[in-house]
Amino acid sequence: MAKQKAKGLGDTIEQITEATGIKKAVKMFSEATGIDCGCDNRKETLNKLFSYNRNINCLNETDYNSLTKYLNAKQTSLNAIEQQQISDIYYNVFNYRLQISSCTSCWAGKLDELRKVYNEYKV
Repeated sequence: MAKQKAKGLGDTIEQITEATGIKKAVKMFSEATGIDCGCDNRKETLNKLFSYNRNINCLNETDYNSLTKYLNAKQTSLNAIEQQQISDIYYNVFNYRLQISSCTSCWAGKLDELRKVYNEYKV
């Protein structure tokens, strides 16, 4: 039987526990004691929190114009207002809310992700 592709972290952990025999041992313990291990709920929660399937939305005109400004400015840092604007754009595209922080490399990485989407619009 072919293995199904992991949808998220929960599926990956399940595959590891199956391969190492941990899942079988936990199942035997659960059956012997009548105590639910909670593996299915944990797997579902982890798949939702850390999904491998990202739905990427198109940039709207306002977000595209804002990104043009940020990407062309080649700034080395973002103030709190700029971080909020980038976070809003990131949320619109990736459906994931970024936390405001002073981590310059974190913001650079997120801008790189947005740049890849942005570059798809260039002809």
